[in-house]
Amino acid sequence: MELLALERRIRKQTALIHRHQARKARTDMRDWAKARRERTHHLIELGGLVQKAGLVDLTDDDRATLLGAFLDIAGQLQGGNETTPDDLKTRWRRAGLHAFDRDREHD
Repeated sequence: MELLALERRIRKQTALIHRHQARKARTDMRDWAKARRERTHHLIELGGLVQKAGLVDLTDDDRATLLGAFLDIAGQLQGGNETTPDDLKTRWRRAGLHAFDRDREHD
């Protein structure tokens, strides 16, 4: 009789341990999944900017052309031309803010 009671307590404890481990794994997964969702959201927003700028249509949705353009921009920001990277970023930021303002006016 005592042996059966001991076996039941061991099974209950084992089940509790498994539930605790499963709960901990779900929490870890949620943190990982949350970070992944945030990254995905960020990448989707960046893709939206590419679309908003009209680059998809202007390049006929050619990803190699888009990548080449982005590499050119990155090269410009790394320096080596007459315009400083800060000047480029300021000019591009100003143009982007004007575009956002125009969109708000049309809505």
